[in-house]
Amino acid sequence: MQESATPGGAPRRRVGRPRSGVLDRELIARASLKLVTSGGYTALTMSAVAKALGVSPSALYNHVESKQELMQWIQEIVMDGVDSSAFATHPLEQALLRWAASYRDIFVDHAPLIPLIAVLPVSGSPRTLQMYEEVAAGFTRAGWKQSQIIPSIVAIESFIFGSALDATAPLDIFDPGANAGNIPHFEGALAAQRATGNNSAEDAFITGLRAMITGLLANAELD
Repeated sequence: MQESATPGGAPRRRVGRPRSGVLDRELIARASLKLVTSGGYTALTMSAVAKALGVSPSALYNHVESKQELMQWIQEIVMDGVDSSAFATHPLEQALLRWAASYRDIFVDHAPLIPLIAVLPVSGSPRTLQMYEEVAAGFTRAGWKQSQIIPSIVAIESFIFGSALDATAPLDIFDPGANAGNIPHFEGALAAQRATGNNSAEDAFITGLRAMITGLLANAELD
């Protein structure tokens, strides 16, 4: 098929065949991330990604095979922002606090991804695997029994994901509405927390994270 011409005589690029260098993994992944962050997994279609990039779906398929592969690319971008470097330089308790805070902050900004990435296999995400390696190495250096490391990581991750979702909840989520006056203990606790002036989601995250890490460290079985 020959290239068609524009009214001015300049050749028009053939549909679905972008010039070399127009598409690459980074560009596709970031366009996909924007779609899924704003609209959830249902918004992530090959057609939608192609439209966002200004190419045809057939051009996109020259670079990526499926939505599953797109999600793995997205996972790489998102997880690259999680800082696990402290495990090489800090005691385990401090490293866990820093890692968890970094992890949670990333997913506050990408909350719609949580149900997807929480169950996405990590085999296609070298950055995620490297993060786990650094965290596991921190536990190992602290003398933890190997069989306890993965359950501990998953337990903290589950709390991180829940806390990230909580941070996106409406500020009035606990307002009792028509039930005001009927739940005095809860209303008193709610008023006391609000009187501190602290962000309730941040308070909950720090309180829960410290309690979880303290509990894990207290009950650790060392090799």
